[in-house]
This record gives sequence, structure tokens and C-alpha cells, in this order.
Amino acid sequence: MRYGVVIERAGDNFSAYVPDLPGCVSVGDALEEVSANIHEAITLYLAQLREDGRAIPEPTTVVAYEEVT
Repeated sequence: MRYGVVIERAGDNFSAYVPDLPGCVSVGDALEEVSANIHEAITLYLAQLREDGRAIPEPTTVVAYEEVT
């Protein structure tokens, strides 16, 4: 599965969240760190859903960039 992740600068660090997985969030001091952390958070989130016998949400978020001048 491939989930869209939003990464935002938060002062001196970065935060990330997954719109399709409510409450799945992470932080990191650098982009590489927050990317690794949110990957782990997604993995743990999905593992917990499986353990609880709950359905795994399908990825539905669409990520797009718009160029403006």
C-alpha cells in the first residue's frame, strides 16, 4: 500500500501526518529523520489495526503540486 504523507516545517524540526490514517503522526529534526519516523509510525499503526481485527483503510489521499508564478 502507498499512503500520502504531509510533511510540514514546524519551527526547527519537521512534522508529518497521514490523512488516511487519523492520528498517525511523527516528527523529526531533518527530512530524512521525519520520513523514517513516519514510515515506522505507519507500520506500527497498521500492525495495531490488524491486531485489533480492524479494517485497514485504503489509501485515498491524492497528492498534487500546483506551480504558480
